[in-house]
Amino acid sequence: MKPERFCLSPNYEISQVITGLWQVADLEKDGSELDVEVAAESLVEYALDGFDTFDMADHYGSAELISGRAQEILQRQQQNVDSLNPARFHTKWCPKPGVMLPKVVRDAIDERADRLRVESIDLLQFHWWTFQHPGYLDAMEGLVLAQQSGRINKIGLTNFDTNHLRVLIRHGFPVVSNQVVVSMLDQRGLEEMAKVVLENNIKLLAYGVLAGGFLTEKWLDKPEPANSDLSDWSKMKYKRFIDETGGWGNLQNILRVLKSVAQRHGVSIANVATRWVLDHPAVGAVIVGARLTENQHREDNVAIFSFSLDEEDRSLIAESVANNRRLKGDCGDEYREPPFLTASGDLTHHLDSFPNVYEPIAVPGKADRIQVFSGTKWEKICGHSRAVRIGNRILVSGTTATHGQDIIVCRGDARGQAVYILDKIKASVMSLGGSLSDIVRTRVYLQNAKDCEAVSLVHGRYFGEVCPANATFEISQLIDDYLVEIEAEAIIEE
Repeated sequence: MKPERFCLSPNYEISQVITGLWQVADLEKDGSELDVEVAAESLVEYALDGFDTFDMADHYGSAELISGRAQEILQRQQQNVDSLNPARFHTKWCPKPGVMLPKVVRDAIDERADRLRVESIDLLQFHWWTFQHPGYLDAMEGLVLAQQSGRINKIGLTNFDTNHLRVLIRHGFPVVSNQVVVSMLDQRGLEEMAKVVLENNIKLLAYGVLAGGFLTEKWLDKPEPANSDLSDWSKMKYKRFIDETGGWGNLQNILRVLKSVAQRHGVSIANVATRWVLDHPAVGAVIVGARLTENQHREDNVAIFSFSLDEEDRSLIAESVANNRRLKGDCGDEYREPPFLTASGDLTHHLDSFPNVYEPIAVPGKADRIQVFSGTKWEKICGHSRAVRIGNRILVSGTTATHGQDIIVCRGDARGQAVYILDKIKASVMSLGGSLSDIVRTRVYLQNAKDCEAVSLVHGRYFGEVCPANATFEISQLIDDYLVEIEAEAIIEE
């Protein structure tokens, strides 16, 4: 038996169990690199057993180099074995927030392709750390150009939340997948995210399905480990998920139910946990981590396809996870705001800091005033700043979904425009020393009242915990194809 396959997009098949290579970075965290030849041969073994789709990133140690060598070996294998499916090597690009000039994008793609030893990258998955920086749209433009030139086959995303996935869709970018955490502990990806991807023929590539190995027999009826006793990054990360979603006792209750279901079918707890995720129609494939040259679980993982969960199974599982505390926010928010559910509990392994999007400028002759500009043509035409700070007060101009000088984001989609606008307002306030929680008033202007609910839901996503004073108006006309304009006021308590 081999893993079942799935058509991610026309003429692009992958294994439904993707072999994740994040553990390469963990194995190399002491500074020593894996032997490329030995590790590559291990990947070849996975591919020959049908686990022929691999997931990695620009920061997964030498994973891309290992995969590049494995590709060379497999290409020779394919010349001799007609039935061998082409192996797929997916990587990620996770740039630091900043201006995404075309050369920056091209250089990153060239580096990925060189390390993978390919002319065209199978699937390039894009991660963006902070959406108040609008550079992600420029990065996507660069990825599309690379796709058109043949340097990238498919474009995917990783850890995008629902609102920003919609922005990219409505702005016309050809996205085929979004890689997010989905497990019995974290079901955020099965909520609104699932609806959006199903409506747009996009699939989720689910990782964290076994919660770093905690959703296995190994931890059933075992005492809770101290966080300080956990040595590998995967367990450090997912122990934080366990703590946030209900604690060790809650995990044990889930494991006991999974064990009973597994025994009915003659499979493992891991098989049941994975099957449960894979059965959701929004999920195209699951990513299961591998520690190359160490533990290999291919024989167990293929058993995922040997059984089906029935209604009794699903009912028992639903009851076992009913006491989970829902994680804060949406998919990927654990990388953008506290609590940071990462291996280290913060972003120190990824970023030094989040730079301000806009540069504060002193107002001549006004010692207590600073202002920022976002670079739209309207700021020059009208002679206004994006925002100005006077003492502890920040006033943000009426803001539209204008990217760069004059690009209208998400034409015809008020919800998408509202997301972009509120990101820009957040960036403006933060660049002047404030935060979203300092905003005390917003005013929303709508071209059409029918968009009120959609825009209000976006407003609630940003301000649901802040609850500023608000007024919303339908007006006769906004300029160009803008459907929404929003202004804001913040007061910083010193």
